[in-house]
Amino acid sequence: MNGPSPIRTVEVFRVPVPFAQSFALGSGSVDNGGGVADVVFVRIETEDGIVGWGEQRALPTWSYETAETIVSVITGELAPLVIGLSPYDIATFHRSVSRTLSPSVSNGFPFAQNAVDIAMHDAAGKLAGVSVHQLLGGKVHDQIPLCSAIGIDTPEAVKARVRRSSELHAYKIKISGSVEADAAAVRAAAEVADGKPLWLDANQSYAPSALRILLDRIADVPGLWCVEQPVRSTDWGSMVRLRHDLTLPLALDEGSFTAADLARGVTLGAADMIVVKTCKSGGLRQAQKTVAVAEAHGVELLASGLTDTGIGFAAALHLFSGHDLALPAELNGPELLSELYVDGLEFVDGHAVVPTGPGLGVEVDEDRIRSTAL
Repeated sequence: MNGPSPIRTVEVFRVPVPFAQSFALGSGSVDNGGGVADVVFVRIETEDGIVGWGEQRALPTWSYETAETIVSVITGELAPLVIGLSPYDIATFHRSVSRTLSPSVSNGFPFAQNAVDIAMHDAAGKLAGVSVHQLLGGKVHDQIPLCSAIGIDTPEAVKARVRRSSELHAYKIKISGSVEADAAAVRAAAEVADGKPLWLDANQSYAPSALRILLDRIADVPGLWCVEQPVRSTDWGSMVRLRHDLTLPLALDEGSFTAADLARGVTLGAADMIVVKTCKSGGLRQAQKTVAVAEAHGVELLASGLTDTGIGFAAALHLFSGHDLALPAELNGPELLSELYVDGLEFVDGHAVVPTGPGLGVEVDEDRIRSTAL
C-alpha cells in the first residue's frame, strides 16, 4: 500500500494553549483552569522531507478523550500504523485503525485519529501541490461566514459579548438547563443581536419537560433558529418526541459522532440538522461521510469545532468550503484563544477566507509549539 514519499516520523506535542476569555457550556468550563486548555499537535514527516501538521483539542467534559489518552493512542497505536504509508493512503490508515481500535464497541478514539488524519491531508496536499479542499473535491465557497460563541453567563455579560462580536453573522448561545437563567440570557442576546440568527446549544443539559417550558417562554424572541442537543446523547426517544412536538428545528451533536450515528438518527426521525465536527468523525474524510448521509436525507449542516487553533480551524474551512451550511460556522478558536500557532489565516467582514496554498495553506509556528510543549 506504500505510495510515494512514505511517512518516516510522527511527533506529538502537548501544548497548554491560552484562552483570551473565559467560556462555559452546559457541561462546564472549556478550559482546564487557569485560562489554558490542552491541545495535542501532531507533526508527520515523509522520507522526502514533506511535513504535515494536525491538531486535536482535549475536552474531557465534552468527550471521553483526554490529553493523556490522545497522546498515548497516537504514539502507541496510530503512529505504528501510519509510518511507512504515503500521506495519500488515508483510507488505508482509517481501515487499519478500525481493525486496531474497533469502532463497533466504541467511537474508536476519533479525536486521536483526527489529529493524524489532518496531518496526512496537510502533507498530501503539499506533496501534490494542491490545497486540502482540492483533495476533498474542491470548494464552492471562497469565504465562510462565522458565528460567535456566547458562553453561559449573566444577561449583562451576554449582552457585552454579543456587542463585542457584532462583526460576526450569528450567535450560538449556550444554555445550561436553568429555565429562568437561560430565558434571561437568550432575551438579553436578542436585544443587541440586530436580528441575526440565534442558535441555542444545550450540550445535553435539559430534561424534555424543562426545554418545552423554556421554548414557550422565549417563543416571541426574534431570530431563534434551532436548538442543539438538548438531552443526553443516548436519549434518542426524547429527541424523536421533541422533534415531533417542537416548532424550532432540532440539531444533533453529541448524539452523532459518525455517519452511522447520523443514519440511525435519520431512521428514527430524531433531527432536522446535524452538527459536523472533524474531531467527532475522526478526520476530514470521515466527516465527509457524515455530510453525505446528511445531504442525501435533507438534514441541514451546521459547522462547528472544539475551540481549535489555526491548524484545526484551517482544516475545517477546507471541509466546509465544499458544502452549503444552514448557519454561519461556529469555529470559535480565533474568537476565544490568545494564540492560533499559525500565520496565513485571513478574515474579511466576519468571514474566514478559505486558504488556497498547498496542504492546509497556513504556516505553522513550529518553534512556538516546540518551546511551549509539556
